[in-house]
Amino acid sequence: MTVGTGSPAQARSAAPHAPEPPPAPDPAAPPAVPEPRTAPSAAAPARTGRADAATTDPRSTRPGAEPAPGAGPGHHAGPDPDPAAGSDYDLDAVPGVAPDPAAGPDRDPDVVPDAVPGVDPGLDPGLGLDPDDLPDGLVVADETGRVICFNAAAGRITAVPPADALGRPLDEALPLEDLKGSRWWTLTDPYGGLATRRGQPERNLLLPGGREVLVSARYVRARPGGPVRRVVVSLRGTEARRRTERSHAELIATVAHELRSPLTSVKGFTATLLDKWERFTDDQKRLMLETVDADAGRIKRLIAELLDISRIDSGRLEVRRQPVDIAAAVGRHIHAHTTGGQSPDRFFLRVRPGLPELWADPDKIDQILGNLLENAVRHGEGTVTIEVAPTTATSDGEKGTEVTVSDEGPGIPEESMGRVFTRFWRGSKRGGTGLGLYIVKGVVEAHGGTITVGRGPRGGAEFRFILPVGTPAHLL
Repeated sequence: MTVGTGSPAQARSAAPHAPEPPPAPDPAAPPAVPEPRTAPSAAAPARTGRADAATTDPRSTRPGAEPAPGAGPGHHAGPDPDPAAGSDYDLDAVPGVAPDPAAGPDRDPDVVPDAVPGVDPGLDPGLGLDPDDLPDGLVVADETGRVICFNAAAGRITAVPPADALGRPLDEALPLEDLKGSRWWTLTDPYGGLATRRGQPERNLLLPGGREVLVSARYVRARPGGPVRRVVVSLRGTEARRRTERSHAELIATVAHELRSPLTSVKGFTATLLDKWERFTDDQKRLMLETVDADAGRIKRLIAELLDISRIDSGRLEVRRQPVDIAAAVGRHIHAHTTGGQSPDRFFLRVRPGLPELWADPDKIDQILGNLLENAVRHGEGTVTIEVAPTTATSDGEKGTEVTVSDEGPGIPEESMGRVFTRFWRGSKRGGTGLGLYIVKGVVEAHGGTITVGRGPRGGAEFRFILPVGTPAHLL
């Protein structure tokens, strides 16, 4: 192997542009003396960061070790590697952690860079990233099991000051237990366990005092199957998971309440008819059966809403596009409300000329219109105005259809506008599951459209959704 004789800065600048091998040294020339490191010139951009500091700091070599000829302190013989040329180190990639130059395949196993107190020497400051910038707790332990990084978020989550955790054994700085009370570090044994393990998946663990925390770990090895050089632990609070659990509990409670009422009616009327069929007239039987049918339809709609929520949340809501006459669909919903007891004067439908042909899922369009009209009738007042008009659906000029539903009621308070399309939002205490508008937004977006809410011209709530034409590609 040829030993470089120039300065490291010259080696860095020459390495990417050296098409020919260096000339053989003159036997009569005196032996080359390594030049001291100097400030980088314009031809050799300076390398910054803790990773470079670990290689240039004389502390990174063992006491008494002599550097190879032509190499800077802490470097192996030969020119410095180009930072842009990638890394040959067999290190597991850790997001936000740069490869440690001291961990290369030619690294002396006894050479361990000194840790900067409170800072993981692997973090690359060239990204402008500091451990305290991370939103989650970060704890890093070295190959001896002692904590070398404990960021501010970890201190906040564990209620342990970072200064008290640095330098302590990992199992003492983070005395974690599982939900059965067993010591987690004893069970996982990151340094003495199987050499094929890469870490631990996220799980719910307990800190002293019973505080819950979400913990995941990554084992960083110098090579596959080699000893663990770093244990990187991520900590997160459980507040977000608790909010999700409360949302699920609220959903279950809402469904149970909404199912109990119609099921009680169905059960009561069917039991009465079966027990005393001969005592009722035909008109009474018809009335009870109509009530049972209506409540069974209510249960069916609620189950359909729950299935739609599941599909929306998982991104699996399917849209089966067909030509849809949306003006006729609005007319059907108005007719259903008037036959159900609403005055025909309560509704005003305006259809603008020039509507484009709309390709959409007819059942989903009925679901959108049904929820918006029911919301206006139940929570609004005065005349419910529905306007259907052509419009431009997207910024690239694609045609679309705009539908506006407004009423003359008190409207929606400004502070509640941002929560209208969330789960369980209710504008009043007049019943409902609070899921309808959430589903409407999901269905409109599944069609590639948008929906907004605001204040109508007569003071009530105004919902406006826009659907693109959505013509299938094979018809274009």
